[in-house]
Amino acid sequence: MTPDPQTDDDEIVTWWGLVIEGYLATQNALMGEIADRFGLAPASFDILLRLVRSPDHRMPMTRLATEAALSSGGFTKVADRLVAADLICRVPSPEDRRVTFAALTEHGLEVAIKARSACAEILRRIVLTPLGPDAEGLAEAMRRLRSVNG
Repeated sequence: MTPDPQTDDDEIVTWWGLVIEGYLATQNALMGEIADRFGLAPASFDILLRLVRSPDHRMPMTRLATEAALSSGGFTKVADRLVAADLICRVPSPEDRRVTFAALTEHGLEVAIKARSACAEILRRIVLTPLGPDAEGLAEAMRRLRSVNG
């Protein structure tokens, strides 16, 4: 579908504003429920999700910080909190002394699996139910935007 070149500037800006507002409202609702159920801040939850989906439930800390869009200092603070909560541990790489992995602990794996399941349940309620079949199209549109603009 070719965009209509006659679409009013204000209408285009309004559409984008609605995308942002819809995302923020949904993300706030999701993260609020995750915080209530698991006591996890958004960055901590994001890190646990990334680790539970990674091979051996571990990832180099620098890569994890980059994927989570955190500065090295910001990531260190989050990692320190996760270590203190016995959710992750730091594991030196046996192949490269410069690399340290963040790895889920047994407790962290249990929490991450439960939190991922809760996240899916919440998303079914607050995204899939209101959008119905449009949810898949929205995901595909966002994937395309990420590909084109990322």
